[in-house]
Amino acid sequence: MSTRSVNSGPTGWAVFAAALLLIAGAVNFIYGLAAIFRDEVISNVGGQTIVWDLTAWGWIMLVFGIGQVLAGAALAGGQQWGRWTAVVLAGFNAIANVGFITVYPFWTLLIVGLDILIIYQLTARWLPVDPDMAGYDPAVDQGPTSARDQATHYRTGI
Repeated sequence: MSTRSVNSGPTGWAVFAAALLLIAGAVNFIYGLAAIFRDEVISNVGGQTIVWDLTAWGWIMLVFGIGQVLAGAALAGGQQWGRWTAVVLAGFNAIANVGFITVYPFWTLLIVGLDILIIYQLTARWLPVDPDMAGYDPAVDQGPTSARDQATHYRTGI
């Protein structure tokens, strides 16, 4: 039995954060498209009718969703720029959703909680990749001696 002491790619939590970012990015992209194509919303507040134009908000959400999808894909690939971009985008997403807490309290708290979980994972639990062990596969391990031999082989080429 071997223990994994080397990280040759994103950990399970990083993959989880990447999946959440990909889903949030896709949803924001769809919200952006919906706001662009149906850009006028009528609401009745205090006996007055207000017509809202959502075109600018739709474009912002569309671009933001594309950014989240790209950051999620980079994060799944273990890229450092994807990590920090994902932290910033998750923070913006959490702040933007706080404005909707009176409209959708449960959904907003869920989204903000998931954004905080993503930020925590990407700042406190990120394991660096050891470039010397990039090809190391712990599933092939047959024991401590085999792991030591494989590690020596990958490091030295002998």
